[in-house]
Amino acid sequence: MITVHDRLGRMVRQAQAHGRIPAVSVALHRADRPLWTCAVGGTGNDTPLGPETVFRIGSVTKTFTAVLVMQCRDEGLLDLDDPIGRHLDLSAHGELTVRRLLSHTAGLQREPHGDVWDSLRAPDVTELLADLARVERVLPTGRRYHYSNLGMALLGEMVARLRGGTWAEVLAERVLAPLGLTATGPTPGERAATGFLVDAYSDEARPEPNTNFGAVAPAAQLWSTAPDMARWAAFLADPAALDPAGAVLAPATLDEMRWPLTTTDETLWAGGFGLGLILVPQPGRVMHVGHDGAMPGFLAAVYGRRGGDGTAGAMGCAVLGSSGTGVPVFELPHALLAAAAEHDPADIEPWRPGAPAPEHLRGLLGRWWGEGFEYVFSWHDGALRARAADEPAGKPPAVFAPLPDRPDVFRTVSGREVGELLRLTRDERGAVVRMHWATYRFTRRQETFEGYDFRAGS
Repeated sequence: MITVHDRLGRMVRQAQAHGRIPAVSVALHRADRPLWTCAVGGTGNDTPLGPETVFRIGSVTKTFTAVLVMQCRDEGLLDLDDPIGRHLDLSAHGELTVRRLLSHTAGLQREPHGDVWDSLRAPDVTELLADLARVERVLPTGRRYHYSNLGMALLGEMVARLRGGTWAEVLAERVLAPLGLTATGPTPGERAATGFLVDAYSDEARPEPNTNFGAVAPAAQLWSTAPDMARWAAFLADPAALDPAGAVLAPATLDEMRWPLTTTDETLWAGGFGLGLILVPQPGRVMHVGHDGAMPGFLAAVYGRRGGDGTAGAMGCAVLGSSGTGVPVFELPHALLAAAAEHDPADIEPWRPGAPAPEHLRGLLGRWWGEGFEYVFSWHDGALRARAADEPAGKPPAVFAPLPDRPDVFRTVSGREVGELLRLTRDERGAVVRMHWATYRFTRRQETFEGYDFRAGS
């Protein structure tokens, strides 16, 4: 009998062989199962390959810097629409906002001034800031997505100044320690794999140099293990499961970070960017959220899974590879997450009867009509909900919360028309005879806009 772990392991071995990657380390985290790991190949040095092997994770680092920025926002140290020049003394580009830099829509050039990838010498903070006057705005701000390591470096330095430490110190104190990511840090340590360039026309693998990214560290400096990164991916997808007290970041803030602000390709719409996070939609209203990483000799892909049948809580996958050209690394976490959800789905919780709707709301439950379309209002899990009568089952409903001082007025807190008000109108007997949702009229029978019958439901 082929187990799900057999299936996943074969997928890893196939990616390692097809991608000709000297070492691949994979971990799958989920709340309802033990951590699963798989390692294929060798480190290229005297250390054995295993779950504890450290790889460079490149731009996955950006997700950590983004969380640090959002911590500052939540604590009132900045606003996302602040110009970064309000928090850093810059010679140029100080008008670019924190939000634009986080979402890679500021139009700033990709790298710091100079040929960093020729010299493999990154600037220190003083050089980085001094050379900003020589840096281009390659696109108008807000025009479109344009990836920028430089932009993330500026955000990391902003966080360091606001917190009164270095970026690495702040990261260790405010994210790594609280989440127990003990194998993650800015240096490789003793258990690091060697990164390679695998020759395109032979089986030769040549070692790549380790580089210190200096002031650009907030964009790409970190090293980690697959188990640490799978845990991080699970946090990005389901923070309440790993950080129930919100010590690192409130779940609502992660919701905000996961909202797509731009697409990365205007025609495919196969991926997008939120606030520091890559968003990769999957079939069945599923979203994978995380980041890819690339540095000389290493590729990484770290993603958590949200939504869809079979998806477990706190589900995250990390794939780390020791080849700068081993591109199967980028697709493998998405395939593994999908396979795990399909072949080892989360257990189905049995339905149990719950408390009835409050007496004053029972009369409004059932079918209503608005804008010529039929809707169903219901009470589930302690909240009033609504959905179009013909909506697919997998589409989340609108959920309402009552205003504390107005018992017949509700705020839409998720789903369709989020943020808008739902107002109930009652007749002289107290029965709900009509409603207004986002100012649109809802009645018990289908009505034209002009010919509304105010007696409906009476």
